[in-house]
Amino acid sequence: MDVSIIIVSYNTALLLRECLNSLRAANNMEKEIFVVDNFSTDNSAAMVAENFPEVKLIINKENRGFGAANNQALAQCRGRYVVFLNPDTTVNPATLQNAVAFMDANQHIGLAGAKILNPDGTTQESVSYRYPGEKFTAGEAAALPGEIACVLGAFMIAPKRLIDELRGFDEDFFLYGEDQDLAWRIRESGFAIGYIANAEVLHWGGQSEVGTPPVARFEKKLKAEYLFYAKHYKPETIARIKRTQRRKAVFRLATLKIFLPFSRRKKVMQNKFDCYRLVYKMACS
Repeated sequence: MDVSIIIVSYNTALLLRECLNSLRAANNMEKEIFVVDNFSTDNSAAMVAENFPEVKLIINKENRGFGAANNQALAQCRGRYVVFLNPDTTVNPATLQNAVAFMDANQHIGLAGAKILNPDGTTQESVSYRYPGEKFTAGEAAALPGEIACVLGAFMIAPKRLIDELRGFDEDFFLYGEDQDLAWRIRESGFAIGYIANAEVLHWGGQSEVGTPPVARFEKKLKAEYLFYAKHYKPETIARIKRTQRRKAVFRLATLKIFLPFSRRKKVMQNKFDCYRLVYKMACS
């Protein structure tokens, strides 16, 4: 089998339907599709079961997080390659075929991302050349192969055997940061990260977090960043990051405190204030 596709779903029923319909249109290759439902409350699992009998459905009784849910399906995958796909995407009919062809032709690539498009057709930023906080490092990433640090987790393709060797995602990352961590570990294993320009994916973005308050979402991202630092950076690097973030947070908190009473956008300003307060707290820990 060419490819196994894993979609982790959490309250994205309408978009998930469109995603699965787009995969049906990609009928020019042998594939299998897994949907792991992380305890959705919008009948996502029932929709999949009723309308997409070809999909292998895994239903969790709790939200296990992105990495852990992917790992559940990974154990059952039979494809040469595994594609990690977000439910708020639709794939071009040729995307899977082009992605597999790219990986077959580039054996030095351990993981690759697609050309991600916004709903209006513009290109979404999907390639990063630095990891979070990398500018403060003392060469921790210098020996990693390739120029690309990581790609957007909305679509990632990797050889199944390599992901198995790495034991999948680190489940300590609940939602954010797991794609960056996986890319780092793949590069540590001697492979580069790639970009597939002729594999197009439309991505709505952030749909599973629509109901999450901005400050709570920011806190999740911040905690994921510090987990990434702890795994891959030296203690002195983390100390430099914390010092810089403390100084920035103190300045921004003081500035926001002065201007907040006079702002016409008090809610926006208050969110910024609360976010910088979290930055300061995390940097002092």
